[in-house]
Amino acid sequence: MSTVSTLAPAATAKAVSTAHHSIWMTSIRFTLVTALLLGLGYPLLVTGLAGMIFPHQAGGSLILKDGQVIGSELLAQSFTSDRYFHPRPSAAGNGYDATASGGSNLAQSSKTLVTRIQGDIDKLAAQNPGKPVPIDLVTTSASGLDPDITPDAAIYQASRVAKARNLSEESIRQLIEQHITPRQLGLLGEPRVNVLQLNLDLDKLSK
Repeated sequence: MSTVSTLAPAATAKAVSTAHHSIWMTSIRFTLVTALLLGLGYPLLVTGLAGMIFPHQAGGSLILKDGQVIGSELLAQSFTSDRYFHPRPSAAGNGYDATASGGSNLAQSSKTLVTRIQGDIDKLAAQNPGKPVPIDLVTTSASGLDPDITPDAAIYQASRVAKARNLSEESIRQLIEQHITPRQLGLLGEPRVNVLQLNLDLDKLSK
């Protein structure tokens, strides 16, 4: 049994036009509302709450010295002097470049990578004969900006730093112990030492 429209052609066209108009207006309104709520309202709310509850972290975890910003807890810096603890090697830009975060992208089979790592191992091994070189002192992180090293990597450098600063190795080891951050909640991550914060307190220890 066929269905026959009882509406005139003009009325049918008007009804279709009204339906299309309603769909378009609903879509536009939905887009505007969601853009305001999710694109503006939600980010402002989260940013405001973060600033109130975690002001230090929300501001970039910046480290101040004499009122001046000298770095961030989240970004590694280059330290090459024997008087300081050294971070992990970096392949970010020309090294520790926060605008070019990244790794070397070299495979384990890369001769360039193997040569570079072996050279670093030989150099570090000469400083502490007979002691195994911690792996994080010769390998780069994926970001090239890892601010932390393992406690073993810090302790490995203790004798060099102590000698360069004419301090006892025991005092350097005690300072390292004070800077070891344990696993979060006792489960997440690994114990670590922030190199920049350690070096700042190292300068205070030498005064």
